Amino acid sequence: MEIEQEDLFAPRLVTTEELFAPGHRACIGCGEALAVRHVCKALGKNVIIVTATGCVEIISSLLPQTSWRVAWIHTLFENVSAVVSGVESGYKARKRKGKVPAAKDVKFVGFGGDGATTDIGLQALSGAMERGHDFLYCCFDNEAYMNTGIQRSSSTPYGAWTTTAPVGKKSIGQMTWKKNMPEIVVAHRIPYVATASPSYPFDLMAKVKRGLETKGPAYIQILSVCPTGWRCAPDLSIELGRLAAETGVFPLYEVINGEYRLTHDLPELKPIKEYLKLQGRFKHLTDDAIELIQTRVEEDYMKLKAKAGVK
Repeated sequence: MEIEQEDLFAPRLVTTEELFAPGHRACIGCGEALAVRHVCKALGKNVIIVTATGCVEIISSLLPQTSWRVAWIHTLFENVSAVVSGVESGYKARKRKGKVPAAKDVKFVGFGGDGATTDIGLQALSGAMERGHDFLYCCFDNEAYMNTGIQRSSSTPYGAWTTTAPVGKKSIGQMTWKKNMPEIVVAHRIPYVATASPSYPFDLMAKVKRGLETKGPAYIQILSVCPTGWRCAPDLSIELGRLAAETGVFPLYEVINGEYRLTHDLPELKPIKEYLKLQGRFKHLTDDAIELIQTRVEEDYMKLKAKAGVK
């Protein structure tokens, strides 16, 4: 798949139609709800979305109301990739048998949070990618199990406070480093992998369209600021998403058939303190702990730049 070297941040025409309708029950400042809205604008109507149990499902589908204006299926925490691959396979079978018009081209999309993706749903996702199903998977990464009470996940950053990784005399909070899920997906040798953020909406929507148009599995990890779990002001969601990219905590890039490309290259990273100081989940960190995180972020960013061939 050849990709034009365009400016993903450049303004472009975006539909005013809302396929993820307003009136849902997301918390004030929810970055995940904004991300879903942007993703749905890029997807269009001709899709079937399968969503895991989690914040997105809870806020959008309290009967008898729904925010979904496209075909939508709710499934269990761990089952998204199994269900979406089954739906995709069933659709292809019906098409072969002439029960679906040959010209009709429905797209299949899976939605999951970081817990449903990096933890409990990893096995099903890995299997679906290995089998080569034609679908797009979007991980809305708010870095903990927010829907059930802010429990740590394998996507929780080192040093962050959560209810199951509390801060204490012998605990810094989260004791392990965030799992690099995009790299795990790249190891499956699928045609398209990317990271994105609703703080950069044109970049996000362009990547969703590319992933949707890719033949075979595609994966996008989308940083979704959670003011409730991150202990930050609700009006800081966009700023924190930008700082995550500008400090190198959550770099924006894509991997097309194994080739890395930074979509937001920074010659110099902002200090990690600018990102951490705005979040109550990190307020306990010492200068030494912050310096440790800074070093790790810089090392990881330099490795990413090397993969992308950027000096």
